[in-house]
Amino acid sequence: MKKTLYGIPNCDTVKKARTWLAEHGQDVEFHDFKKQGLSRDTVAGWLEQLDWEVLVNRKGTTWRNLPEERRAQIVDKASALELMLENPSVVKRPVLAGAGRLKVGFSPDEYERSFGDWPA
Repeated sequence: MKKTLYGIPNCDTVKKARTWLAEHGQDVEFHDFKKQGLSRDTVAGWLEQLDWEVLVNRKGTTWRNLPEERRAQIVDKASALELMLENPSVVKRPVLAGAGRLKVGFSPDEYERSFGDWPA
């Protein structure tokens, strides 16, 4: 099953994930969501599997630069979906999707554990 790593190429965490995946022989397509965007269906699918608070990076620059009134509007799945479509860089990176599973962020230990039971 195809795996896709969503992120932006200049993000340090995305770089680490891409390096780890390449070094471990994982065939993964890269989706640059700054250039390619994110579809409503993709983000809605993520939100079916994960809580919106996992996907919205409230520690990042994009979130901090939003007006306070806009941040206050993000209270549920629907409002988070709209924000992620408007500002894809507010999504916590990277998002690794494939075989109906998602991983958000990068940890070598977590990737090591995950790929033991992740279909090739």
